[in-house]
Amino acid sequence: MPIIRLSRLVIPLALVTAAASACHPGTGEAMRLRDACETGEITACHDFGNRLLRGEHVLRDVRRAAILFEGACEEGKAESCATLGGLYLDGRGVGRDSARAAALWEQGCAGGAMEGCTRLGLFARARHDSAGAAARLEQACAGGDARGCAVAGELHAAGEGVAQDYALAAARFTRGCDGGIVSGCAGLGALHADGHGVPQDHARAAELFRQACEAFDANGCFRLGNLLASGTGVPQDDAQAAERYRRACDYRHGEACYRLGVMYQTGTGVERQPGRASGLVGRACQNGYTAACPEGRRQ
Repeated sequence: MPIIRLSRLVIPLALVTAAASACHPGTGEAMRLRDACETGEITACHDFGNRLLRGEHVLRDVRRAAILFEGACEEGKAESCATLGGLYLDGRGVGRDSARAAALWEQGCAGGAMEGCTRLGLFARARHDSAGAAARLEQACAGGDARGCAVAGELHAAGEGVAQDYALAAARFTRGCDGGIVSGCAGLGALHADGHGVPQDHARAAELFRQACEAFDANGCFRLGNLLASGTGVPQDDAQAAERYRRACDYRHGEACYRLGVMYQTGTGVERQPGRASGLVGRACQNGYTAACPEGRRQ
């Protein structure tokens, strides 16, 4: 098996480990992965590439991470192919090349890296190939990729590329949420709030929205704000509703910005500030909530 010579690809070890104390267990593991990669252990090269990509107990170096993923992919490491595809799509450490990204995801997916299947599904969805997206996402979900499950749930709930099926959407969202994908929690919460595919349960919906919101999901924060504002499934609390709308607005949720603006205009849950209200309505328009836009700016 050809050896990936890491010594030619990364900065000296003293600098690699400068980001963390030499006695930290994570630093020792990074050194072990580096040494193992130098002997040709492809999995170690992939894992060390991830360390470089994230700057985890090493100095962050996306370009050198990409080189390691390239070498590991060539040696048959499907996960490296899938990760490298994402770098090509974004132009991180390599030149931006969407065709190359798709080819790498295909290679990763075929090799059993379900992240590659999910990325192919997202790629197809962005190009309005809903049926192709659904097929790839279902493949990824069946293979255990939580993100693939969560996005597949969105397709089943909307009838996008597949027949609308709320019960199946709930099953997919559940798998996504259980796997740590907060959009899956928010999607499942929406089904419980509306009683689609699952029993209507506003308290359960609020719990799921809260879980998503705490993990920075804009829709989860927005939907929780709605429940708090109306007192549905949770005690009515305008101040907490405003706080959830604020979070969602910070995450670029247009309607949340608008609703928070209305609260500042009326002094509901917050101190009345008409100037701030106007600014929030403007942000709502900028973030795609066309109902907040002046007539001349609406599409």
